[in-house]
Amino acid sequence: MAKPTEARQREILRRLEKFSRFTDSSIGLPFTKFSIGVEAIIGLIPVIGDMAGLIMSGYVLVEAQRAGATREVKLRMLRNMGIDFVGGLMPVFGDAFDAVFKANTRNTRLLREYLEEQLAVAPPAPQFPWRALIGLTLAVAVVTGGLMLIL
Repeated sequence: MAKPTEARQREILRRLEKFSRFTDSSIGLPFTKFSIGVEAIIGLIPVIGDMAGLIMSGYVLVEAQRAGATREVKLRMLRNMGIDFVGGLMPVFGDAFDAVFKANTRNTRLLREYLEEQLAVAPPAPQFPWRALIGLTLAVAVVTGGLMLIL
């Protein structure tokens, strides 16, 4: 598989940030600074809502694969998805847990940090050509010494 370009990776991040905002924090709760997303509302439906949330979270994982994320990053995403799913299954507290944990936002942040780290890694600087410098210095010394002997 070809390595994704920086532009494609940035487009993936843009889509994921919109998706995460929609699923995790698109609905502000009145008189608070807290917000919930569509996933928390869907999670109110026992078991089926949690399964739907897990399926929606899978989209972030698919995009991470497209962006070229490492196995470690994807495993951390799977862990977040599992925590969100199992936490959401708890009666009564699961719905509050869904609203607070925000797995999609966490996973999008993981991917963004990974991609920014990859983009920030500059290629190593080329080694200084010591051999060429020494060779040229010796050549100049020999030519200069030869000219001194001739003159």
